[in-house]
Amino acid sequence: MAGGELAGDKKTAADLGAWGIFEDECGQGLRPPKGRTWGRRGRTPVVRVTAANSPRLSVAALLATQPAYRPRLIHRTHRGRRGSRRTGCTEADYAALLDAAHQQLGGPIVLVWRQLNTHVSAAVAEIVTARPWLTVYRLPPYAHELNPVEPVRAHQKRSLANLTKHTIAELTVLLKTRLRRMQYRPPLLAGFLASTGLGFEPFL
Repeated sequence: MAGGELAGDKKTAADLGAWGIFEDECGQGLRPPKGRTWGRRGRTPVVRVTAANSPRLSVAALLATQPAYRPRLIHRTHRGRRGSRRTGCTEADYAALLDAAHQQLGGPIVLVWRQLNTHVSAAVAEIVTARPWLTVYRLPPYAHELNPVEPVRAHQKRSLANLTKHTIAELTVLLKTRLRRMQYRPPLLAGFLASTGLGFEPFL
C-alpha cells in the first residue's frame, strides 16, 4: 500500500493500538462546483458567481480508522496568506493538525498520505522524527483510489454545487457545516473507507 516510509525505526508505535489515518487536502474558491438542479422547462438555471481569480480556501482532512471504534473525520481549514504564492497548508499547519488528531484520538497514529512536495520535505521529516507516536507511509503515485479521503472530497463538492458564496467567511462556514454533518455519520465514513477495497485489520 505504501510507496515509502518515514521514521521506520518507530514501527513499535503500531503495536500499541494505533489509529490508521489517511490525509488529503483540497482547495475551494468562491466559484461553486457545477451540479444538476431543478428549473422551469425551457429556462436554464443561472448561478451568478464572483470573478475567477477569487481567493481560495484549503481544507485538510483526516479520516481515521481503528477496529472496534467508529471512523473519525478530523479537518482544518486554511486560507492562503496574502502576498504568498503558496495557497495550501504549510509544514507547520500539518504539524498542528497531526498534534490535534493525536490529542483527539488518544493513541499512536499510522499516517498514510500522498507524495506531495510538502509531505516529503525535510521539515516534515523533522516533524515526524520528533513525534514518537507517529509513523508515516506514502501512497504510490497516481493511486488516489486508495485514499478514502478522495470520496470525502467528492461528497463535499456535491454538497456545495450551485451554492453562491460572496466571501471567504461564508465559504468557510459552509465547508465546516458540511464536514461536521459527515462527522456525525459513521456509516458514511465507513463507506468511504470500504470504497478503497483495502482491508483495515489491526495495525500490528
